[in-house]
Order: sequence, then C-alpha cells, then structure tokens
Amino acid sequence: MSMTQTDKTNRQLVLAARPKGEPTKDTLRLVTGDIPCAGKGEMLLRTEYLSLDPYMRGRMSDAPSYAAPVEIGDVMIGGTVAQVVTSNLDGFAPGDWVLSFNGWQDYALSNGEGVANLGRAPAHPSWALGILGMPGFTAWAGLKQIGAPKAGETIAVAAATGPVGATVGQIGKILGCRVVGIAGGPKKCAYAVDELGFDACIDHKAPDFADQLAKASPDGIDVYFENVGGKVLDAVLPLLNVNARVPVCGLVSQYNATKLPDGPDRMNWLLGQILRKKILMQGFIIFDNFGHLYPQFAKEMGGWVESGKIKYREEIIDGLENAPEAFIGLLRGENFGKRVIRVGQKK
Repeated sequence: MSMTQTDKTNRQLVLAARPKGEPTKDTLRLVTGDIPCAGKGEMLLRTEYLSLDPYMRGRMSDAPSYAAPVEIGDVMIGGTVAQVVTSNLDGFAPGDWVLSFNGWQDYALSNGEGVANLGRAPAHPSWALGILGMPGFTAWAGLKQIGAPKAGETIAVAAATGPVGATVGQIGKILGCRVVGIAGGPKKCAYAVDELGFDACIDHKAPDFADQLAKASPDGIDVYFENVGGKVLDAVLPLLNVNARVPVCGLVSQYNATKLPDGPDRMNWLLGQILRKKILMQGFIIFDNFGHLYPQFAKEMGGWVESGKIKYREEIIDGLENAPEAFIGLLRGENFGKRVIRVGQKK
C-alpha cells in the first residue's frame, strides 16, 4: 500500500473498532479506494494537512456527547487544509487552498458548505488548523467571553504549551494579567516562560507540583482555563479566588478513562467550593457557543500574529499512515505545540 499521496487512489483511515481506554493500532484501519469525481454543485478536494485534536477521542466512542460518533467503517473525522482539484462551484477554482473537513483521507467531495477559501497562496496554510483556526478561536473566545480577565488578575492555564493553552497565556499577557502555565516537563515549562512570556510555568509531573503552583500564585487564581482535569484541577481548586471564572474547554487526562478514579466522592466538596467562592464554571463548544464571533476573532488574532504579539509553535508529522500513532501520542501529552499531519507532498 502506497505510503505517499498519489493521483491514482484515495487512502482513508476508517474507524475499525471503538477503543476501550487508549486507542491502539487496531482502532483505525488504512484502506484504499477510487478517487471520487465531482458532480454538479461539487468540488474535489485533495487533503494537504490534517489537524489532530483531543476531541477526536470522543468521536471514537458511542457514549452520549455533544456530537454524533463516527460509525464503524466510516472515515475518521477531522479538520483539514486542502487544495481544490476540480470544481463545479462558484467561488472555488482549481488550485485554491481551503479550510475544510475532509477527515483522515487523501481526497473528499464537498458542496462548499462550511468550507473557507484561503486563496491561491496563503503564507502558512496549516496555521488555519491552529492559531488562526479552531484552537486559536477556542482560546480567544473561552478566555475573553467566559474568563473575562481584568488587568492585574492571575490566570492559570493547563496544557500551557499546546495550541489552546499557549494562546490563552499570551492573550492573558496582552490583557495585562499574571499568567501561570501548567505543562508536562521542564522543556515545555521553559518554553512557556522564555518564549511565550508567561510569568511562571509549573511541571505537573513534579512530586511537589501542588506546592509549586501555590507559590507561583501568591494572590490566588482568578481565571483557570481548564484543558486537562485530573490532578491539575485538584491542585488549582483550593487556589481559586472568590468570583473566579473557569472556562472548561477539555479534560484530556480523562479521555481514555474507562471508569471513575478510585477514592472518596468529592463532588460535594467541589460544589461547596463553587458555592462559597461564587465560582463561575462553564463548559463550552466553540462554534456552538461563540461561532458568531469568528470574524471578530479572525481580525484581532490575525493582527496579533502579524505583529509578533502572539507566537505559535507547530509540530508537523509527515504521512497519513503516521496519523494514528501521532494521535495516540497527542492524548499522552507527547506533542509540543500544535500537532498536524502533512498528508500531501512537501512543497
């Protein structure tokens, strides 16, 4: 089976089995088929870049969620940057780069719905899957709309060097806040402080993690941007100030869990913290809650990136066939920055 994209066949990664716990090499199956032909009102897209995101783990499961699961045998879903091969649609011409939702495959048909034209020669096409796309929008809207930070307040953010967390922290600094990141390992923490400008970053793998976090947050925490859950949340909760805000974006530490963790039921303790401290804790799904703000985000974030106020780290892995292993690593926290699969050939 070809390990490179060709104009002869369409490689697809389909869901072969619903994982119990962490996905394995048997969760997805690589198959090949014919390249489809665009009919009336359609265009054929060739995938160039595939985004890997933690939410995809939930789509592999058939447990109740905010979106329908991927069915067994169907192509795994995912955001993509693609090029138009042929088009029978106004507004899209062969050679155009587009932001699309092709999923884990080389080629896909589209009627144009939900597809954004990126032009003929975008400077950084894959960035539409990161800082200028869904992860950047998630950070921007979750922090500004729910976190509502005020200058001088302290923001804590988990997964601080990931595409969402890194952006949250940098926006926090632009808004005049103290920013404390939480990341896995000394290298990631050093990057958050030295490159991204965080005031501090604590390694959640350190045995005295909770003590270090408390020392780095002498005035408590006013906004906690939640990406992780688990022991990180346990350490943050006692440090939350009265009227703290907690945008709940993700719980990546729990996505592979098959049961609740051992130990006493602490739900009432959590609710007590929320009640006594008048904490606002709100989950959100970015386009469901804040989709109408995308044009405002695109303008502001585009300006910050162009001026150098926001820095962005991308981790590109070549080959569609390497996507499953790269995704498993993403859920383990092995990524350093936004993880993207280059499906097409290097240009």
